Parts: sequence; structure tokens; C-alpha cells
Amino acid sequence: MTPQWQTYFLLIFLATLFEYYRHRLVAAINQKETWKSDQYHWISENLKKAWRLVLILIVWFIIAVFTTKAAVLLAFVPLGILTILYSVPGLENRNYLFKLRQIPYVKIFLIYFVLSSSTILLPVIQAGEKIFETQVILLFAERFFFIFAIAIPFDIRDMHTDKNAGLKTIPLLIDQNKALLLSYLSLSVSLLISFFHYRMQNNWFIIEALCISLIITYLFLKLNYFRNINRYYYQILDGTLLLQGLLVLGFYYFKLG
Repeated sequence: MTPQWQTYFLLIFLATLFEYYRHRLVAAINQKETWKSDQYHWISENLKKAWRLVLILIVWFIIAVFTTKAAVLLAFVPLGILTILYSVPGLENRNYLFKLRQIPYVKIFLIYFVLSSSTILLPVIQAGEKIFETQVILLFAERFFFIFAIAIPFDIRDMHTDKNAGLKTIPLLIDQNKALLLSYLSLSVSLLISFFHYRMQNNWFIIEALCISLIITYLFLKLNYFRNINRYYYQILDGTLLLQGLLVLGFYYFKLG
């Protein structure tokens, strides 16, 4: 791996980690009731350590910025702004704080647009390739629909809190069961695009890897057994992205062997 790619991955890693802790800190400070939840337990118990970690991440991030390609930074900035505005307090009125995710039905679309762009468009720019090529557009569409499919259960989980907060989300609009059907449909669309894409390239090993990945993801979405596991959202569903990459790599090296 070249130094430029090392810097690129460091930039994305630091930005992701920084946003994770920034989001948790803002919630922990503004909403004391979150301190009792598993998601915020460590933050609530270690606020000073969390702040120090955020400051360290900012310093390392600034260093990474100065060694990253200008084209990547130009594409990274709007994604970073969208990510921060997703949850950071903005226009303050007497009774509420406006956040970008409070725009009706935009919450889930922001998530999968930023994730798809970060994992597809930014690497393409880093590689010096054009982003408006057919192969890139198809790859973006595959990731777009896949992330949409695994993001819907998060909105289903948050239906009660989103309703109380006055947020309008897809599950609240069409109900939980129809939202799950939409998730399955989105997963199927991702599979169809992948089949069409890699069949053109005659890369059957990628099709096989993605088929296994999407079948496993479907089972995670469908079966109540998995939904009842404690870390269902932050380890199982989020982990499907990692699983997909590992399967593609595994099938690639198996093919070479």
C-alpha cells in the first residue's frame, strides 16, 4: 500500500471515529436520559477521557488533511458537512434544536448517501479515476441499495423515540412490516445490479461472494433469532458491510489459487 493510500485510509478512519465520539458526546451532554443506555454507558462514565480522545483525533485529522490529495479533500468536505449537520444542534428556538435529520424522511437517505460516497466515490477519486463511468455508477448503486436495506431496521428500532421527537421516517410512514419488505426489496435490487455489473466483466467470483453476502444479510434481517441478540444493530447489521468485503477478498484469493 502506497503512502498516499495509507494517508487516505487514516483520514477516513479518523473522521469516522471523530464523528462517532462527537455525536455521543453531544447526546450525552444535551440528553442526560441517554446515560443509562448501553450505547452511551462508556461516554457517561468517562466524559473527560472522551473529550481528550476527540482532541487527539482532531490533531491527527489535521495532520492527515495536509498529506491528502486535494481532489479527495474537495469531495470529502461536503460529505463531512452533511455528517456533522445530521445531528449537531443548529438553529435554536425556544423549544427545540433543528438538526438536518429532522427534515421529513431525509434521515435514512443521508446515512446511505454519505456511506456509499465514502466507500465508493472517495476511493475512486483517490485512485485518480473518473466517477461518472458506468462501472462506478453501478458500484455506487449496489452499495446504495445494500446500505439502504440494512439501515431500515435502525429506523424501525427508533420508531418510538423518532415519533416522540417528531421525526418522520419511512417505518412511521408505512409501518414496520412494510418497511421490512422495502428492506428485502432493496437487498434484491442490490443483488440484481451486482449480477448485471459483474456479469459484464465476467467476474463470477464476485457474483458468488455477493450472493452469499446478501443471502446471509437477508437472514439477519428476516429471522427473529438474530434480532433478539444484544448487539444486533452495531455488530451484526453493521458487520454485514465488513462481511461482504471479506467474502469478495476470500473468493478473489481462492480464484487465484
